[in-house]
Amino acid sequence: MRGYQQGDVILKCVAGVPVGAKPCATKNGKYVLAEGETTGHAHRVEATNDVEMFEKDGTLYLRVVEEAQVQHEEHLPQTLQPGVYEIGIVKEVDPFTDEVRAVRD
Repeated sequence: MRGYQQGDVILKCVAGVPVGAKPCATKNGKYVLAEGETTGHAHRVEATNDVEMFEKDGTLYLRVVEEAQVQHEEHLPQTLQPGVYEIGIVKEVDPFTDEVRAVRD
């Protein structure tokens, strides 16, 4: 298993949470993986004893002990298998300017 994608959010499997990563706070009992730019919607995971989120150097990591679901108002739920995931945003390249930018969901 390599990872998951839901909209503009990518969850890439990694070996573990990096040393020195700090635990993240929840928002209304959920971990927010990414917030929408205009709608207020968010990619989020229920905070339970089986899910923890960390941050190091501006990158988020999600540790999933038992299956968990990523929820978003505009996408079907994505079920995550146990593992550690680095959270990123899909990038696109403008072929005319060679500009790299984050995809907006």
